[in-house]
Amino acid sequence: MAVPASVKTALRVAQVLESIVSRCLGPDGRQVLCTKPTGEVLLSRDGGRLLAALRLEHPIARMIVACVSSHLKQTGDGAKTFIIFLCHLLRGLHAITGKEKDSLSIGTMQTLERHWKDSCQWKFISQALLTFQTQILDYTMDHCLSKHFLSIFSPSAKDKTLCGGSLELLLGAYFCGRVGRNNHKFISQLMCDYFFKCMTYESGVELFELVDDCFVELNVGVTGLPVSDSRIVDGLVLHRDFSVYCPAEGDIRMVIVKEIIQPLFSTSRSEFMLNSEAQFQTSQFWIIEKTKAIMTQLHSQNVKLLLSSVKQPDLVIYYARLSGISVVECLSSEEISLIWRIIGLTPCELPQTSSQCEISNTALVKFCKPLILRSKRYVHLGLISTCTFIPHSIVLCGPVLGLVEQHESALHGALKMLRQLYIDLDLNYVIQASDQNGRSNPLTYKNSQKSNQLPEISNDSILRSHQNIVKSKDVCENLVVSDVELEANIPCSIPEVAPRDTFQTNKAQRCLSPEKNKIMDDSELLANSTDKSTTENTRIEISYENLQVTEIPRKGNLLPLRSKSLDICYHSSSVPAGCVLPVGGSFEILLHYYLLNYAKKCQQSEETIVITLIANALLSIPQTLYKSKKGNNSFPQIYLSSVHALQTHQPMVNSQVGLESVTGKYQLLTSVLQCLAKILTIDLIISVRRPPQKNCDQDSEDEL
Repeated sequence: MAVPASVKTALRVAQVLESIVSRCLGPDGRQVLCTKPTGEVLLSRDGGRLLAALRLEHPIARMIVACVSSHLKQTGDGAKTFIIFLCHLLRGLHAITGKEKDSLSIGTMQTLERHWKDSCQWKFISQALLTFQTQILDYTMDHCLSKHFLSIFSPSAKDKTLCGGSLELLLGAYFCGRVGRNNHKFISQLMCDYFFKCMTYESGVELFELVDDCFVELNVGVTGLPVSDSRIVDGLVLHRDFSVYCPAEGDIRMVIVKEIIQPLFSTSRSEFMLNSEAQFQTSQFWIIEKTKAIMTQLHSQNVKLLLSSVKQPDLVIYYARLSGISVVECLSSEEISLIWRIIGLTPCELPQTSSQCEISNTALVKFCKPLILRSKRYVHLGLISTCTFIPHSIVLCGPVLGLVEQHESALHGALKMLRQLYIDLDLNYVIQASDQNGRSNPLTYKNSQKSNQLPEISNDSILRSHQNIVKSKDVCENLVVSDVELEANIPCSIPEVAPRDTFQTNKAQRCLSPEKNKIMDDSELLANSTDKSTTENTRIEISYENLQVTEIPRKGNLLPLRSKSLDICYHSSSVPAGCVLPVGGSFEILLHYYLLNYAKKCQQSEETIVITLIANALLSIPQTLYKSKKGNNSFPQIYLSSVHALQTHQPMVNSQVGLESVTGKYQLLTSVLQCLAKILTIDLIISVRRPPQKNCDQDSEDEL
């Protein structure tokens, strides 16, 4: 079982990491300079790259960075927020155990300390954090936050039609925190243009899966050029040069091979015996004639491009040049797989093909030519796609290799974020059957151990940590969230999902390509709002006057289950794909508000502590974002106005421009909770500075 000392140690480690990443959070974040023992220099705002560049010796630090890396591989965003949120959770746990007496009164600390020592062990806290996700977080997302969600898809189309303006707001906010101020707008627009050119009318999540999986093959990094020279080229750029290049016109057929075309003297596991020089010359003549026949057969079927995953002999290259066939060798398995996913072409076995048999595994290409970028040559192919992806490649330029790699990492992370955004987020939780008042609440489990009743922990604890910012007593009292009932009137039946009426503007929607493309140029955010009136926001550059308002339908069902003690219902729902929220801490403030309201209704003190701990830690994100702001854009004012808007059922006011994925925020929160649960289960830390040496003695124990 973990002890408070382990939490204190983890807190010290997290605070060091927080001091690094918190400097570059948000649009006003600064760049961090890292120097390596090899003399290399890293100047970046990317939290993932900064954490990966650190040489960490502490086991907990390596474990935290490993959790961040695992999260980034799945979602592509949230490294800095991960560290900041985790640090504040550990700080809250440390305060509960009595290490930070300045945050609570002495009497309260004694009560909390006695309570946690008697009934709330660290393992219970770890389990409670994981239970929070399945019982409380999913319920809150489905019943409370869902009415605030926006969507980047248009309601006028049956399928998922991506709004061009919404995509620009989403990517602009993403790159703003990962790329330097001089280049983030250019890189964001480059990414938007790439999707405009690659998407077809039928494109969906398959497009993002393909580009994400094959991103290394779809981009080319060029050093020695300014970033502004980066561009998008039609077709596929192979990271190879032609072994033989023969200019061709008209129809160009392509074939892929994975073996050597030239016949061998013998096959594997066989011997080829020569008794004389004449037999050797006869065998050589047979091989030459056979290779010549194969290349002639390719030429007769109008094959003008040969792609090979292996190095071909000089004899094959010679006859390919005579036959006017261009040859590209040593293609990787990833490049061959990408070509197969785009045009459906599979490799064929040419050596076993007779001269009378026609080769069927061929495909047409629009063009085949060399591409010169700086002093390096590439193969530029114009593939004719048979899927929903129109092949295009990104050429990323930069003065140095480090800057090119940063932009490649940022683009790849954006692809992962969009890939997750295109997938519905499943929510599953258990709720109690409706009571006499017709309300349904999440199922809570009682602890078998006896626990002392704790004093109610409300949002006042947040005010005490901000006394240097908000000193007025009246303002502090207004920060206490009123007890608003959670809207949870759901019957135990399968609801009928039907789209609601939408309120469309008179502004015509212009598509990039009416026939194929499905990307809308106009910014038409879909707000899931209970109010049917549009509101103009005077504090943000985005105008909500022409906002298309629609209610996002929730898909779900209830499975009633009878129990001897209570009636419970297993509820399965989902957050629709494309749900977003404005940047600037909107998700954190909303979830904080509804969690505190839920905590006031909890009868168990342990559950109240966990919920309040998470709710208060959520505010660390907007607090860091608005740390340098003053006046009406400061964190206390933003928080006060947001709480007042929620209490009066008014739209929240935001001072920042951009959108962020709801799915990404949810996955980030759950990843942090899982990482914290791992930390709380640590019993002993053993630091091994070098790996144990292997015993090279192969003698067995019987021989000794």
